[in-house]
Amino acid sequence: MTQRIFAIVTLAFFYVSPLLAADRPVMDVWPGKAPGETKEIGPEESRPPQPKQRQDVTRLTNISKPTLTLYQPPEGKRNGAAVIIAPGGGYSILAWDLEGTEIAEWLNSIGVTAAVLKYRVPRRDGDTANKLPLMDAQRSVSLIRSKASELGLDPKRIGMLGFSAGGNLAAATCLKFNQRQYDKIDATDEVSSRPDFGVLIYAAYLADENGQVKPEYQPTKETPPMFFAFAMDDRVAVDGSFAMAKALKATGIPAELHMYDAGGHGFGMRKSEFPCHTWTGRCGEWLEHRKLLK
Repeated sequence: MTQRIFAIVTLAFFYVSPLLAADRPVMDVWPGKAPGETKEIGPEESRPPQPKQRQDVTRLTNISKPTLTLYQPPEGKRNGAAVIIAPGGGYSILAWDLEGTEIAEWLNSIGVTAAVLKYRVPRRDGDTANKLPLMDAQRSVSLIRSKASELGLDPKRIGMLGFSAGGNLAAATCLKFNQRQYDKIDATDEVSSRPDFGVLIYAAYLADENGQVKPEYQPTKETPPMFFAFAMDDRVAVDGSFAMAKALKATGIPAELHMYDAGGHGFGMRKSEFPCHTWTGRCGEWLEHRKLLK
């Protein structure tokens, strides 16, 4: 069981959401209304699992107030690394526990501070490039890095981890950090939004119909190292993960790719008849190898 209360950060940045664990500190991503919003979308919702759904998953939607829910390891176990987690859900909902809070608990178990990002969903009309979620992710990286000393973090070991659409968002954050999607608001936006590493788990929407990396996701020499995991029977993530790993290698950026025979899409880290859930062990080894857990 991870530590339940983290009191170092100034209380002005936190509030308690009734939809989330009431004993976790929650940080507002934006100081006021999130930029780019043009109309109300209704109250935030937490949708219960449906009978035909494969897994018991809490689904959040109608997000207009982005937040970061902080998970800190016990003081003696913290290693200074941090990961911002982007749950998946097709830019329509957020699989909050399966691909968010459960992953935060695992990261805490290896000494990593986690922040689960509640980014804006569903996709707003006309936002085909998912610009609003990218704004939220970019601001989140800058925000966590700007508070590294308060949170006991190394500002050079802050990564981004995402699943499915959240993996797409994590990739975009790693690739477009020098293209901030909003006008700077305050001193936080003077801090770099570049993640130091990316973890993409069955990431979606990265490849075109020919299985090549889409032009907007082409890596550069400044792209951070990335880790990939997916199942070969996944109809969403295979081409994009292969193509992105290949493009990173061609650019000289370190990349590690783990493909499992079966598991489909959306397995998170829950145990099943397939070994795909063991990606967390491989990811931990990768983080250790890259000296991110020092």
